[in-house]
Amino acid sequence: MPEFPLRLGVHVSIAGGFEEAVWRARNLGCSAMQIFSRNPRRWKALPLSSRSIGAVREAAERGEIDPIVVHTPYLLNLASADEDLYRRSIQGLGQDIKRGEQLGARYVVTHLGSAQERGKALAMNQVVKALKTVLDQDSTVSVLLENSAGAGNSMGTLFEEIQEIIERVGRNERLGVCFDSCHGYAAGYDFRSAEKTDALVKEIDQTIGRKKLALLHLNDCASPLGSHLDRHEHIGKGKIGLAGFRNLLNHPSLRRVPMILETPKRSPGDDLLNLSRIRKLL
Repeated sequence: MPEFPLRLGVHVSIAGGFEEAVWRARNLGCSAMQIFSRNPRRWKALPLSSRSIGAVREAAERGEIDPIVVHTPYLLNLASADEDLYRRSIQGLGQDIKRGEQLGARYVVTHLGSAQERGKALAMNQVVKALKTVLDQDSTVSVLLENSAGAGNSMGTLFEEIQEIIERVGRNERLGVCFDSCHGYAAGYDFRSAEKTDALVKEIDQTIGRKKLALLHLNDCASPLGSHLDRHEHIGKGKIGLAGFRNLLNHPSLRRVPMILETPKRSPGDDLLNLSRIRKLL
């Protein structure tokens, strides 16, 4: 995965069109951004207009906003035992890869889904098969596996689990990892001190490998360490706290990893407030 100079952005809404999403990112001073390529609560996706494609690609090609990241809808479950849901999930991920390529995105981030009531061994087989299927398609877009908080028997909670998936897929160059700070903390990864952050980075190096870590999702966590509860909070207002983010963001091994905020949007100024806190820490 490529290294970048410091790149920071937020997940921006596509309400009103992709042109509006680019405007929102520019207005916040973002050098990276994440979007949905379609309505995240529906399977059906409308075709992308040439105007939408042009607006996003222009920002990417000028290097003004880079990377652009597409997040898949939450409907997907690549670990599902339900044949119809599994088929639609593979198709949905493949569709977002194609739409991401049209938009000039570098990455598509996806959750792996839940094993639900069956064992993780069978669910792991499903995930590996799904990823092999979508990665067999030629594309310039890389797929990033996002770690989970661990609730509901979800896949990808531990780095060792993600490492196994990557190895079984075949160490594809287009397969990487997105580390979500809230999910990681809720899963039991503590980085509130310099020593613990060093231990976290060492574990990344020994499992997935630092070169596979392509993106950070920055979210404070409203839930306790190891609670497995995915509850995003404003930066510095959750259990991780400002000190935890200072350690994470200023670690020498992580400073060139692009960062995307997915913090709550309870009022119009929330994105700018959270960006300002991260910029001060950096």
